[in-house]
Amino acid sequence: MDLALLRTFVTVHRAGSFTRAAALLGLSQPAVTSQIRTLERQLGRPLFLRQARGVTPTTIGNELAHKAAPHLDALVEIAESGLDDELSARTLHLAGPPEFTAERALPALTELTGDDGLGFALRASFGTAEESLEGLAAGHHDLAISTARPRGALLTAGLLCDEEHVLVAAPHWAEQIDPGTLRLKGAPALEHLPVLEVHETLPFVSRYWASVFDSLPAASGTVIVPDLRAVLACASAGAGLAVLPRYLCAAALDRGEVVTLHDPAVPPLRTYFLVVRTGTLAMPHIARAYEWLQRAATSWC
Repeated sequence: MDLALLRTFVTVHRAGSFTRAAALLGLSQPAVTSQIRTLERQLGRPLFLRQARGVTPTTIGNELAHKAAPHLDALVEIAESGLDDELSARTLHLAGPPEFTAERALPALTELTGDDGLGFALRASFGTAEESLEGLAAGHHDLAISTARPRGALLTAGLLCDEEHVLVAAPHWAEQIDPGTLRLKGAPALEHLPVLEVHETLPFVSRYWASVFDSLPAASGTVIVPDLRAVLACASAGAGLAVLPRYLCAAALDRGEVVTLHDPAVPPLRTYFLVVRTGTLAMPHIARAYEWLQRAATSWC
């Protein structure tokens, strides 16, 4: 059986689409369709059910993928294992949320690119979880940091870390809030404070309110800016309250530029995942970056 046909088959199986598989393989969609039809003729069985949006593997297709994929991934690993000395010619394309990628991931990975590191080139792009995962699935990125766990066989996710969210504001706002009133009334005790957020839907504040106060925020955003670092700057300047990751505002808290307004028994958490296309951890530069980030994340929690 032709290994090229099996490689195309496994890629289609993971991608769930001839079009997406073609982009990942660098082939035209008709070429992928032709290869799958050739393999189906050789086996005498249909491997996929064609649907309006993508394809669904048949029982035979699932069985073949289960048997063939590990061996194809092993062959890729063997082929790539001799490239360790050529990592400087490799480029790792990373995608993730701007603040976490800039403050956590990039400093950790750039340690690998120095004189004593792995020496591969690094390219980073910022985006939402949806944008990063779509770009990874389309082959634009090698590695994605996401707050959403991907579905399907094309992408494989590993837990990276959790981040704690804290409710902060400049000290003069905290002086206007009685802790006893806040414990007694909850969210209504904060309604007079302006709200700072990254989006009109108030994703961070709404998540905090739902988790801690079992309610939704009554106020709309006073300042909306699509970067948590800018939200922190506005909070430090006294513009209002904000919900921020603790790692991002820890230094500002230490300096007294902002203070915590509430200390719940169970603080809200957000989970990050490290995501690759299934099978690509056989490539040394991706595998080492993945492992390095996992190792670095043990000190982030």
